[in-house]
Amino acid sequence: MLNPMSVMVLFAGEYRRLVLWCPVLLALGALSYFLWPSEPGWELGLLLPAIVAGAGLGACLYRPHSLGVRVLGGAAMALAVGFGAAWSAAHRLPPMPELPRRGTELTGIIQDIAYFAASDRGGPPVRYVTLGQGVLHDFVNEGMPPLRRSLNIRLVPQDSAELGIGAHLRVRVLLQSPSFPAFPGGRDTQFEAWFAGRAGRGNALGPVQVEPAIPYPHQGFATHIIARLRQYVGARIRQVLPGASGTVVATLLDGKAEEVPRTVREDFAASGLAHLLAVAGLHLGIVMGAAMLVCRMGLAAWEWAALRWPCKAIAALAAWGIGGAYVLLTGVHLPAERSWLMSSVVVLGLVVGRRAVSMRGVALAATIMLLVAPQVVLDVAFQMSMAAVMALVAGYEVIHPRLLGWVGRLAGFGQTCARHAAMLALTSILAGTATLPVVMAHFGVVQPFFVLANLLAVPLMAVWIMPFGLLALLAMPVHADAPFLHLMDVGVRFVLWLAHGVAGWPAARIAVPAMPGWGLFAVLLGLCWLCLWQHSWRWWGAVLVFVGMATPWLVRQPDILISPDGQLIGVRDRGSLLVMGHARDEYTVKAAWAQALALPVTTFWSGGPQGVETADGSLICGEDEVAGTCTMLRGAQEVVLRVHDPSDGLALLPQALCAQASLVVSVAPIRQSCPDVSVRLDRFSAWRGGAQMVFLASGVQVVTDRQTRGERLWVLKPGGHGTPTLPLAQAE
Repeated sequence: MLNPMSVMVLFAGEYRRLVLWCPVLLALGALSYFLWPSEPGWELGLLLPAIVAGAGLGACLYRPHSLGVRVLGGAAMALAVGFGAAWSAAHRLPPMPELPRRGTELTGIIQDIAYFAASDRGGPPVRYVTLGQGVLHDFVNEGMPPLRRSLNIRLVPQDSAELGIGAHLRVRVLLQSPSFPAFPGGRDTQFEAWFAGRAGRGNALGPVQVEPAIPYPHQGFATHIIARLRQYVGARIRQVLPGASGTVVATLLDGKAEEVPRTVREDFAASGLAHLLAVAGLHLGIVMGAAMLVCRMGLAAWEWAALRWPCKAIAALAAWGIGGAYVLLTGVHLPAERSWLMSSVVVLGLVVGRRAVSMRGVALAATIMLLVAPQVVLDVAFQMSMAAVMALVAGYEVIHPRLLGWVGRLAGFGQTCARHAAMLALTSILAGTATLPVVMAHFGVVQPFFVLANLLAVPLMAVWIMPFGLLALLAMPVHADAPFLHLMDVGVRFVLWLAHGVAGWPAARIAVPAMPGWGLFAVLLGLCWLCLWQHSWRWWGAVLVFVGMATPWLVRQPDILISPDGQLIGVRDRGSLLVMGHARDEYTVKAAWAQALALPVTTFWSGGPQGVETADGSLICGEDEVAGTCTMLRGAQEVVLRVHDPSDGLALLPQALCAQASLVVSVAPIRQSCPDVSVRLDRFSAWRGGAQMVFLASGVQVVTDRQTRGERLWVLKPGGHGTPTLPLAQAE
């Protein structure tokens, strides 16, 4: 049993590693805010963290030579700062506006244009535009100031209007606020939209009317120029390489992955190559590495500069600038932004003559990101990138000396090949193993063959695809890019072939049930413990990692799922999820349910006259005197499901059907049906609480989305309502 003194001895032995826990504690502080059951006021969000941080700082100054006081005081400061930073980041954003529920005339300025693959059957890509400064022209919003959030609009396929960044657009649209989660604890698109500055999405109801581009749009001249440049690069690549491989080439050079066909994305995901489609550390590292190599060789070839200038530092700074330009060209996505920030620490180390890659550099980059954008603590890209980088740095600290010793016993060309192969395999194993639990938690899959696929795809990306891509970008202003794009396309086609082949292997993509939030927390905390410490007690973290990875099979699975609008009901059977009813976002909800339960989705019954039942008779539909009704027996619980009701609840369920029921679920209002049943769920309960999960193992237990997320800034009001855009009262 550890006592406080022995703990202090362990901390003293890891004295130089204590600072590495600063970003971890910042993340815990931010996480505590995001998981708070209700929105804290300024007293709890700012005043209390300031008091706690001040107390921690005062304790450290009062007892500067006490390790225990400094550890506790520093931890209190980091937790408080993380909580306060998250509160501030959430509250400085504009509220989510109330969007009209009917067709509305909309005007705005085009901030971005994206192309999505229309379908697997081919056809022209579907265009989406991101509109800023949107103005709604209806009787409620007429005369109101422009929206402070952007809108994503899907244009009609027949619309061939020439669009440009900064153009003023007018279109009639049907808008929709960000969707509610498909099940409690599922992906929260409202949270993502809140911090991304989005108000919602919509579908154009007709062709757009376009006015000339505004020379200096509201987002700034530099942003406007970069957006126009990205648009030009993407259009040029689509012109030279119109096929599926061209969409991958465009993704690597302009960062827009939306046009990549769904089948290609699925092959990349199943083979463990999905990271190649997300511009991040790998791509930035190749770009900066190639730039630094060319710059340093050029300076070394100039004898006068080689003798007098710090060529290594100059080449590193030049590569850093080129890497920043690549990040801007590809859209400043979070993974690329994090990688460029990490590369800044590496370049700083090279310039000042310190160790370039270290765990302190990783901690510094993570600290900056958590202070600037605390919401990244819940972002899958941040979790995966930090897990991979921590594992790589910690793994190389332990394994790299032994690996060099083994390779050193070889000679000649075999030594070079063995060194590169071993380093590549080690990198793939460390990064892939560290990100495996995060992939399980967010995507519900395991890819066993990711190492084999990456051993071939990553070297090809480094020595062929990306170098020719950089040459194509350099030659694009003079229209000499086509040869380089075609050479780049050769390598991309091989990667497509590799991804498709590996994805077709047996068990290439194994579905796993949803990991609970506390399971992912255990995994990440265990990974931090394993990577940030150096002594033997670091291996305690492996226990947390294994426990967290086992949680998908340790928690209870829901017996019944109800969609956010209450119109879709899913019943978990032995080998599949039986779905009944129809919902507005039916495809999205079904996909989320299938991923969460790791079960195939089967449309069981739609309420027609033909009855149906399961093989064991536990679910029987269409055999009672009331149309559109099913009865279900699960253990000691009898459930009545009303999946189709043309009367909208006016036709009451017979009392005989309700007599033994413990639960009644209806897609329509229940009204006065089954008044003696203790738990009744209908369209109105879904309207109030969002998506619902029902557990029947020990009584009837209902978990709602609103219970899980609480009353927060980003959680829309029942029915998906936002803040009305009402005018201020006129002064007398």
